[in-house]
Amino acid sequence: MKDMEVKSPSFVNCGYMPKKHTGFGADISPEFQLLNISDDTVSIAVIMDDLDIPLVQSYNHWLIWNIPKTEKIPENIPYGSPVSSFYNAIQGAAYGVNRYRGPKQPIFVRNTHRYIFSFYALDCFLKLDCSSRKKDLIEAMNGHIIQQGSITGKYKR
Repeated sequence: MKDMEVKSPSFVNCGYMPKKHTGFGADISPEFQLLNISDDTVSIAVIMDDLDIPLVQSYNHWLIWNIPKTEKIPENIPYGSPVSSFYNAIQGAAYGVNRYRGPKQPIFVRNTHRYIFSFYALDCFLKLDCSSRKKDLIEAMNGHIIQQGSITGKYKR
């Protein structure tokens, strides 16, 4: 089976993310297009991580799951959980809040950071509440992942 292909009208894979998708701008989630999704997909989950935080493997910025099978995830997913205007999708506790949190490096960080958006096509909806963290989501997805895809954006203060 082919992997899911992920594109965004906001940035190309490994390209720079616009300021509006960062904590220095409007801090709104980008739009994504999902291509080659398996017919067996029931729901989609998304994990966004900063890959360039010193001393840790990655730093989690966004978790959202229980998105019914779709080929488009719109820009600016509202804060909170569940997201009533977006299929009652659940946003987990990433970066300490239930919402998208874009790049916002501290003033002393001057290097470019990479942000990977990982998408998972699942064979079910997950029974997790909004207090769940990345490790909980990964554990719940175990054995239910049909396909994966990702796109990486960069940002420099």
